[in-house]
Order: sequence, then structure tokens, then C-alpha cells
Amino acid sequence: MDTTTPTLRDVAPDDLEILIELEALSFESDRLSRRSFVRWIKGENRIFRVVEIGREVVGYGLVHLHRGTRLARLYSIALSPQVRGQGLARHLMADLEAKAAHEGRFFLRLEVASQNQPAIRLYHALGYKVFGELHDYYEDHSDALRMQKRVRFPDHALIQVAVPWYRQTTSFTCGPSALMMAMVTLEPALPMSQALELDLWREATTIFMTSGHGGCHPLGLALAAHKRGFQVEVFVSNAEPLFLEGVRSAHKKEILKTVHQQFVERAQTAQIPVHYEPVSVAKIESWLAVGSSVLVLVSSYRLNGDKAPHWVVVTACDELCLYVHDSDMDDEPRSELDCQHIPIAKEDFAKMTSYGSSRFSTALRIARQL
Repeated sequence: MDTTTPTLRDVAPDDLEILIELEALSFESDRLSRRSFVRWIKGENRIFRVVEIGREVVGYGLVHLHRGTRLARLYSIALSPQVRGQGLARHLMADLEAKAAHEGRFFLRLEVASQNQPAIRLYHALGYKVFGELHDYYEDHSDALRMQKRVRFPDHALIQVAVPWYRQTTSFTCGPSALMMAMVTLEPALPMSQALELDLWREATTIFMTSGHGGCHPLGLALAAHKRGFQVEVFVSNAEPLFLEGVRSAHKKEILKTVHQQFVERAQTAQIPVHYEPVSVAKIESWLAVGSSVLVLVSSYRLNGDKAPHWVVVTACDELCLYVHDSDMDDEPRSELDCQHIPIAKEDFAKMTSYGSSRFSTALRIARQL
């Protein structure tokens, strides 16, 4: 073995003493104690990797795997002063991110001292973004920045068709934007534009919602796609008028009921298949497998904290997740990449796609033109 080549391996009990020594060299405060190291070495919900050059341990990285969530947290990372500036931190972080993704975590979070500019520059360069600040966080009363990076993405081999991403241009056109992405996936010559986005909204809107302009009815979106020559199939968990619980005005409720009935009658006339039952993950996977596009209505609370129904388009699936494109970038500091192929754990799918006290859910399959 080339003694100058760094290698990574899992921690071992025999590493304890060198880890304690490395900790003392790396930190003036907030050090992990001997007891803490023993606990983490024996622990299960963690990723604990050491860096070796030759037979000498020169660094370590410790990630805590939170129970019951899809989050991982960089608990501690340290490198010997003698090997800093050689790219080992990048190498170690890449390894920890890959391990976290393999363990089913979607995001890796960390805290870094707000005055530690070299570390902050490194994390920014690696793709981490600041999403919060913790005041008086460390023993010396200094502040910390909270940073996060998404570490799990779909294998491109699992993506049946390449789904383009589109950013909605209004706060109320997630449905048309998702439908455009779905249709253009199947018919690339169809341009994605604000003109089409607004046309689709006018054709599919429910008129009213919890506030402001109305969102889009699943049958309205289905009719808009059918009008443009696509095959459409709709799953709706119940046949009742939609979104009434979010509107207080009796007059607005009556309008919603009328619009709902119009969409039902027009869907029947167009002979669009409508199944009054929740859609399953297996059904969505079967649609993706034959190249169909899939729209689902999710609770945006699980995306950005808003309690509103929100349309997204499914882009891929693997053994653990469904992935979706989200057209809404208003929740800064999200980037376009943050809005593409967002992972939803299959076990969490029912929660994310159930809206309101009635647990309403709906999905559309869009297939190629007739």
C-alpha cells in the first residue's frame, strides 16, 4: 500500500486514544469527551469514519442518523493540523454524504461557527446552504450557522423519461406548471410558457381557495390535457366537492360545488376514466414504468410549511423514494436544483399526499397523444 495515499474506513475500538489526541489538537473547546467517543464508537445510529495515511489516523468524521426522519447531521469532523489544506476534508465529506444517502437520508445538516470563514467557504463550495442561525451556541458563547445539503438523488438509470423543470410565474399556478412539465415530457415540441400556464389555469381553476385565486381541480387539469390530445386517467379518493373546508363563505362554497359538478359532467362527456379511490405507490410505479407522466397533489406543509394543496409532477422512483419536480421557488433560499427530483420516502407518501381533515388525495396519469 502507498503510505502517502489517504484511505477511509469505519472506526474501530482501538482508535479511541488517537481520536482523543486528535480532538485535543483540533479544538480548543466543545471537545468530545472520552465517554462520548466510547459511546459513539459503540453506537448504531451513526456513521463514524476515520482517515488514515499509512497506519496513522489523521482525521475522522461523525454523522448522527436521526431516528424516524430522513435527516442526518454532521456531529463532528476533525483533521490533524499536519494534513490540512490537502483536500482531505472534501474527500471525507464526500464519503460521509454517500454513506448518509445509502442509509436512506435525504439531507445532511451541520453547524459551523459563524466566524469560521475557511470552513464556511468549504461547505459553500461543497453545495451546503445556510438555513438558520443559532445564537450563543458554543461554549465560548459564539454563534453558529446551520447549513444543509441534499445528498440523495435518483439514479438516472431509473428515470424512464427526462422531465423538464418549469418555474411557476404566479402563486396559484402550480397545477398548470406541473401539467406543462408532464405534457412536454411526452410531447417535447409543446412549448412551456406563461401563456400556456395561464390558459391551463383558466381551464382548470376551482375559482376559490383558502385565500386569493383558486387552485386547480384534478378533473379540470385532466380536461385541459385531454383537450390537447393526451390520454388521461384520474384517481380521486372521494366523489365529494373539493376544498370546501378551506372556504368559510357559504356563497363561495356553492360556487365550488357548481364548478365541481361542471368538471364531473365534462369528464364524463369526454369519457375520461375516473377512479374514486386513493392512488397507491405501486400504481404510480407502474405508470412510470410504461413512460406515463404522473401528477400528484401534496400538502405543501411538508415541502415549505404552508398548509395548502400543491401540485407536483413525479419524475422517478427507486427502492426507497418517489421523486418530484416542484415548480414553486418562492421559499428562498431554494435553488432550481432544490426544486428538482425532490425525494419523498414511499413510507411517507400517504402522509404527504393526504390533504385536509378528510385526507383527500388525487393523482393523474398523462399518456402520449392519441
